[in-house]
Amino acid sequence: MTAQRKWSADVTGHSDALDLEEHIFESHDPKKIAASLKRSAEHSDRRKAGPFQSAMSMLNFYINRAGKNLSAAQKKVLEDAKDELRALFGRPKED
Repeated sequence: MTAQRKWSADVTGHSDALDLEEHIFESHDPKKIAASLKRSAEHSDRRKAGPFQSAMSMLNFYINRAGKNLSAAQKKVLEDAKDELRALFGRPKED
């Protein structure tokens, strides 16, 4: 495994900002993913940004790092999780 892969896997698994539920990004339920990220972000006392930004950043980080290894179906689930996360935080949906 390359150093870069180890680095990104370490960030996802051991984020200093959020305590993530194990394998949450493998879920096929966008609502479950969003709820878990929201819960983690709100309970973290180590994050440097607000809960919404921290949760969305971790989701975007995972999508970007998974890249070509992410199936189209799972990428759709994760993109839908962004909308669910926005809804949970009372933010407008992006078009």
